[in-house]
Amino acid sequence: MLDAVNQGLQFVNQLLTAGIAITAFSLLLYALTFNLRDRVARSFAAILGCVVIVFVGDAISSIASSERTLEFWLRLEWIGIVFLPASYLHFSDALLSTTGRPSRGRRRFLIRLVYLFSLGFLAALPFSLLVGPLVPDAEPAPHLQRTGLTWVFTGFYVVAMVWAWVNFWRAYRRTLTPTSQRRMRYLLAGALAPALGSYPFLLFGSGLAGRHPLLFWLVADLTNAVVAVLLVVMAYSVAFFGVAWPDRMVKRRLFKWLMRGPVTASSVLALTTLVRRMGEQFGSSYSAAVPVVMVGGLLLMEYGITLAAPVWERWLFHGGDRANMRVLQALDERLLTSGDLRQFLEAVLAAVCDRARAKQAFIMALNPGEPDQDRSLEMLVKFGDAPELGQNQETLIQVVEENGSKGNLFTWGSYWIVPLYTRRALETELVGLMGIDGRSVQQTHPGSSPVPGAAEEHLLIQEHYDALQLLAERAAQALEDRHQQQAIFSSLEILAPKIDRIQRLRAASRYDSAVVLTTPDEPLEASDLSKWVKDALTHYWGGPKLTNSPLMRLKIVQQALDEHQDNPANALRSILRRAIEQVRPEGERRFTAEWILYNILEMKFMEGHKVREIALRLAMSEADLYRKQRVAVEAVADAILEMENRANGGIGFDVGMSWPKMMDADPAQIEPNDVDRPLDELSDSTR
Repeated sequence: MLDAVNQGLQFVNQLLTAGIAITAFSLLLYALTFNLRDRVARSFAAILGCVVIVFVGDAISSIASSERTLEFWLRLEWIGIVFLPASYLHFSDALLSTTGRPSRGRRRFLIRLVYLFSLGFLAALPFSLLVGPLVPDAEPAPHLQRTGLTWVFTGFYVVAMVWAWVNFWRAYRRTLTPTSQRRMRYLLAGALAPALGSYPFLLFGSGLAGRHPLLFWLVADLTNAVVAVLLVVMAYSVAFFGVAWPDRMVKRRLFKWLMRGPVTASSVLALTTLVRRMGEQFGSSYSAAVPVVMVGGLLLMEYGITLAAPVWERWLFHGGDRANMRVLQALDERLLTSGDLRQFLEAVLAAVCDRARAKQAFIMALNPGEPDQDRSLEMLVKFGDAPELGQNQETLIQVVEENGSKGNLFTWGSYWIVPLYTRRALETELVGLMGIDGRSVQQTHPGSSPVPGAAEEHLLIQEHYDALQLLAERAAQALEDRHQQQAIFSSLEILAPKIDRIQRLRAASRYDSAVVLTTPDEPLEASDLSKWVKDALTHYWGGPKLTNSPLMRLKIVQQALDEHQDNPANALRSILRRAIEQVRPEGERRFTAEWILYNILEMKFMEGHKVREIALRLAMSEADLYRKQRVAVEAVADAILEMENRANGGIGFDVGMSWPKMMDADPAQIEPNDVDRPLDELSDSTR
């Protein structure tokens, strides 16, 4: 009976060890994916790497079939154990720096020295100096013998861990807000897991464990269970470092990552291992039930997570903002995209053609345009050949406004035109046109041509006429919804940079608000502006580098909003165009040396020509073209900088440079007047 209990506890320990390895590896991938640019997250990734090595070696050694394989994996564990103290010290230094106590050089030197000692211990590992040979028949589990150097390393391990915990405590005392203090307490509790769960205590306690195997396996199981929980708690605390997402996004992303990764993988592994062990009890080491259980368990876990995700997100992460979040989710789920709009209008137009027995028809949307631009008609859907309006668009719009009223038809050439108006209580607004080719109607309904110029004097029977008006109302409603969505998105574009700034400041000030929030914004230089100008020009005709550009915070762009109906993309586009015009030489455009910069800007960004085409047209190599392009972009940046200075009365300007710096810079290097690169400077600024 006692042997069966020991075997059961040993089996549970194997599952827990494998689960910790899976969890640590999954959290390592998370850290490398989402917040690797933060020093705290990078040093935590080093700790997770050590934990992965330790527990992978422990898990595989527990099922090794030969002594040689067993010894190999037990020695492999020590690679992670050797570097764990140095990783802890590195992590504690990064944490202390983030809370406002950067190293002045001594602490960083000592950490490098600890890494050097770890390399020395690692060099002794293959020669059986750090740990001795394998003891295969030891109870309760095989282990390596200790040596004299093992005692030295143990002292080194303890001293390094105590030093790291002193730094943890100093960092905790420097946190001020209740939220940061709570998360720092989580981190302190979670930091116990790798430190206590990774060291092989059988090196010193094998005698006691051999006399009390039941107690040993029970303690091992409880320890591993606690390690698994605390490891997740530690990862949860670190997940908030280096990211500007709202807290709910961090929690939701991490929770979903854990559910789809470690929880699913560990559960499937436990099920398949249990089925295989049960098969061995019946004399079959492997059966068809193993892959069936594996695949079925995986599918059921993913199915359950998919169904439960909306529920746990709503109750765990939205807090008191559930109503607002439901509105946003409904908007996302019911958003009328361009493809959806075209599909609906195609269905409407098909019904129109079916009712009128027409072969050619179209629906156009009316784009209001900017205050200094004419309105235009955009062809959305058509059946057959659509009319070529060319320069007659504004004329057609004026004819519609003069002759067409809501619910009436009139003729335009051979087409019957149905104006599409919005349905509002006190006013109507033209949003588009629906046209039907009257010639195709005459072919199927001889003598049913409408009287030219008359609004309702046609020979369509009333049933068809009512159906046509209803279909026109459907199309107008869809176009109105499209306009309302565009208005919402324009408002979000205006609001997004301001919210983003607050979120970044909030994230950067979690653990050192005194420095981050009191650091004044520094004036922007032309060298910093060039990268943003280059990105905005790259997406001049639309794209995230234009709509999400930091240039949106410029005062000249904010002033231009009134001229462009509060559309920030159009406002920034006009500023870029104005700056490019300042680069233009006087006189008629030519392809001479003095026009090179302007021609590059015009042909590359305004007209969208390829680099090879521009190089051939300007008679230069591509390499020379890229150099000239950089000079041209800097000239545009200088022009924008000059315009901004004039808008601020010639005294310079602030656009919030400190918050991206505080988010991107190494916490150990942050000073109040530190100058760092903007967020997106990783891309090539010259091409």
